Amino acid sequence: MLILAIDTSAVASAALVSDDSLESVVGCFATEDTRSHAEVLAPGIARLLTGAGLTGADLDAVVAGVGPGPFTGLRSGIVTARTLANVWGKPLYGMMSLDAIALEVAESIDSAAEFLVATDARRREVYWARYTLAAGQLPKLADGPHVGFASELPDLPVYGAGAGLYADQVRAVAGFAERQPEAVSLGQFALARLAAGEQLPDTTPLYLRESDAQVPGPRKRTL
Repeated sequence: MLILAIDTSAVASAALVSDDSLESVVGCFATEDTRSHAEVLAPGIARLLTGAGLTGADLDAVVAGVGPGPFTGLRSGIVTARTLANVWGKPLYGMMSLDAIALEVAESIDSAAEFLVATDARRREVYWARYTLAAGQLPKLADGPHVGFASELPDLPVYGAGAGLYADQVRAVAGFAERQPEAVSLGQFALARLAAGEQLPDTTPLYLRESDAQVPGPRKRTL
């Protein structure tokens, strides 16, 4: 199975991931420029496909990270995934973006564990979720996602860039203090869940906050 995974919850990233070969990552890219998600994503995906000698017709599915994340950046990735899946006539699935880091955590430890994944939500807050891990199993979401102050997180090891930002307030895990969700791990997690017969959600975004943009009210009378 070959999928295109896209995530823009933090950085703009895309990956071609397959379970049909020894090399599961066919190609990937990521950029940390949070101001140009929409501009870099489509050209980056086009280069990925061309570099791998593939077209949209060769894909089996498209997977989009649905957040949590900021409104504008998250929307650009989801809209791109929806458009491509529609044009190519491919199944479209959603994955919570924090799952990408959770899978990396699971691959780094070999015992049962309970942990948190946290990313930067700005405004002195983090997006976070709690996971449980049984040895040899995929991580399971136990609670979340939420948005809140780092100081209010449960007393558990915390992985991800949110932990690095507030290392004085949480049990930040060294080596993961700058990790952001990226499409490679998200796509690998999606493949594993599909192979296990799990049903993946749709691409409804997890904004967790109202948009800062508001419809203006009626003009005040000047007389």
